[in-house]
Amino acid sequence: MLLQVNPTKIRSLSTMISIPITSNHPIQQIETIYQPQLDNSHSLDDATYTKLVQSSTHSGSSTHGKLVQSHIIKTGYTPRLFLHNTLMNMYLKCNEPDLALQLFDEMPERNIVSWNSLISGYTQLGQYVNAKEVFCEARIENVNVSKYTYASMLSVCARTGDLDLGKVIHGLIVVSGVGVDAFLSNPLVGMYSNCGSVDQARVVFDKCDGLDDVSWNSMIAGYVKAGWHNEMLHILVKMYRSGVKFSSYVLGSVLNACCANFNFSLLWGKLLHSCSVKLGWDLDVIVGTALLDMYAKTGDLNDAVLVFNLLRDKNVVMYNAMIAGLLRGEDINDELVKKSLKLFINMQRHGLKPSEFTFSTIVKACIAFRDLEFGKQIHAHVIKNSLQSDEYIGSVLVELYSSWSLTNDALSCFDSTYKRDIVIWTSMIVGHAQNSEYERALGLFGEFLTFGLKPDEFTVSTVLSACANLGGVRYGEQIQSYSVKTGVINSSVVVNSLIYMYAKSGDIDSANRMFEVADKFDVVSWSVMICSAAYHGCAKEALTIFDSMISNGIAPNDVAFLGVLTACSHRGLVDEGFRCYETMKSDYGITPTEKHCACIVDLFGRAGRLSDAESFIIESGFSHAPVMWRSLLSSCRIHKNTEIGKRVAERLIKLEPHASSSYVLLYNIYNDARMETHATKVRDLMTDRRIKKEPGLSWIEVGNRVHSFLVGDKSHPQSEKIYEKLDDMLEKIKKIGYVDGKKNNGLSVNHHSEKLAVVLGLISLPLSAPVRVMKNLRVCQDCHTVMKLISKVESREIILRDPIRFHRFRDGTCSCGDYW
Repeated sequence: MLLQVNPTKIRSLSTMISIPITSNHPIQQIETIYQPQLDNSHSLDDATYTKLVQSSTHSGSSTHGKLVQSHIIKTGYTPRLFLHNTLMNMYLKCNEPDLALQLFDEMPERNIVSWNSLISGYTQLGQYVNAKEVFCEARIENVNVSKYTYASMLSVCARTGDLDLGKVIHGLIVVSGVGVDAFLSNPLVGMYSNCGSVDQARVVFDKCDGLDDVSWNSMIAGYVKAGWHNEMLHILVKMYRSGVKFSSYVLGSVLNACCANFNFSLLWGKLLHSCSVKLGWDLDVIVGTALLDMYAKTGDLNDAVLVFNLLRDKNVVMYNAMIAGLLRGEDINDELVKKSLKLFINMQRHGLKPSEFTFSTIVKACIAFRDLEFGKQIHAHVIKNSLQSDEYIGSVLVELYSSWSLTNDALSCFDSTYKRDIVIWTSMIVGHAQNSEYERALGLFGEFLTFGLKPDEFTVSTVLSACANLGGVRYGEQIQSYSVKTGVINSSVVVNSLIYMYAKSGDIDSANRMFEVADKFDVVSWSVMICSAAYHGCAKEALTIFDSMISNGIAPNDVAFLGVLTACSHRGLVDEGFRCYETMKSDYGITPTEKHCACIVDLFGRAGRLSDAESFIIESGFSHAPVMWRSLLSSCRIHKNTEIGKRVAERLIKLEPHASSSYVLLYNIYNDARMETHATKVRDLMTDRRIKKEPGLSWIEVGNRVHSFLVGDKSHPQSEKIYEKLDDMLEKIKKIGYVDGKKNNGLSVNHHSEKLAVVLGLISLPLSAPVRVMKNLRVCQDCHTVMKLISKVESREIILRDPIRFHRFRDGTCSCGDYW
């Protein structure tokens, strides 16, 4: 109902309306009290209307304010300017700027309050463009704007980073003669600081006559944001000497800056801690949290724990800072992870509701602690708190499940996230790539691009790694083109990934070209090139690159030495390899890993020094590592040493009772030595223990598809052509000395997966294109011989990658020199 009263009652209503203004429903109360006096024929006065509009403003709802305005219009009352301004302010405070602008445009007259209200309202609502337009309109109409107008516009410039307009307003302030006191100097300092011009902010600060607490706080905040730590400390000292008392805001701001680990940051932090204790601010929520965060981020966990225990009425932010502090840094151990999980439990016991940051941090703790079950419980809490759609939590949940190869669960978390940024997309792509689901990783990257998102260098690097492992050089070339187009090719991470992709896909020439055209080389670039040459059997080239690396002043890392040791192993360079191994320890202080030691075992084993290899394993400190004994067992097969082979296999089977490779190697050793009884016993043992041999799988990229084959596979659409071509080639190579392969478990070795993949390449690829085939198992002797002969009779280059190395077949020879 619209309020209408007799003129004789207006004064009493205007007097009494001040009582209910602070209540939640003032107008309803007025209607109840004065209902008998209401009619539909008279208007109220300005004072009464104003108080009614103000009550609507306080309630946060424009409903009653609209009723007041409609009553004004209905009764034909002509409001004064003050009432118009009050109505406009009400609409702005109630988040209805369009009605405020409509009222502003219809006002018969305006004063500076009208303009200030509209500019201030737009600023508070975040409509900075509209605020700028109103200010420009005021200037065009020659409105004599006040310092309040300038202060509002400086706030707009600070929030939008509009330095040019900020300078213009600064000039207008100077020209207008308003005077730069603390009221205007503070927003000026804030504007220049937020726009990245801290030096100009300091000029304004130094010229200000009446500095107050806000002035000092603004200047310190500007230096903190810019990272000018020395200047921040100087102004802090100057503030202290000027007799200005430190506030909790100043102490908190400077303590947060001390988290940046600049020179003597921890010392300054401790000095400020002493100062805060002296001033009684140490138990303040802001200062206490900043102290806790400072000690945690600078690595002083003991003091961080002390501060945390002293703080009363701990809130979520304090718990978050303590949990994050325990999990920060590279030296995370199980004890720190346990403490962080215990803090999370205590936090809930005290009735505190975890935030998004809490959940994302604690899931990271579960990943570090390798505790999937606790991670699932945290996931349940996330769902209970309806936070499963948060992108930060979704990203770490994807990482959690991917770490345990649960990519389907990871995908479910990914699908539950509404706002998918580049971080969660990268986590999803990395998760699939790390679990050898390379095709799915590439598919996700394609989906990522369809959403119009731009990948960074880490996303591109992950995708190139997937291409490398898949052997998808064509797809990798497309990624390279995209990298050039978007500019991420300038990143050393992407360049190194491209070198790795080409090398692992069998295109060593393209890898070399990428290395040659790179603008700068880091240790990763050199290491990738050394490893690439090693895996392609180019031992001399690998050693040459290693020498060039050292001569260019780049200290080799453990990966570079691993590449050199691999190269020496693949070429039988025993002395050079062992000398490099000793140099790594003595000259560069690199502690050998089990991979380095496995290379030495392989080096001795391939050279026939099986006893030396066995002794080295026992003395290396890695006798518990299966990879060491597996390498020796492979050498025992090469040199047909059944005695050592049996001893090594028995030890290896104890270490890995369910790994099929150990049984298969021992079976092959007995089979090659024609010890059929022993070979049968090994196969029966596999049957009893339900151990299945990993099937051989080969694949080749033709066009835009990857074609996979198993032994004797006839599922391919071109199977008839493939087998026809294979039979034809086998007949050709028999004429130059090839002896037909034997059968194994009823399947002829002539139909091994790599042979089928090579034949598909021969019938599908241009004559000038090399045939690149990847295999998950080591190439057998018969296939190796066949590939050499096919390369000769077909005059084609064949590149075959197995888990150990590359074999490059040309004109009847292999790059490995038959030493593999």
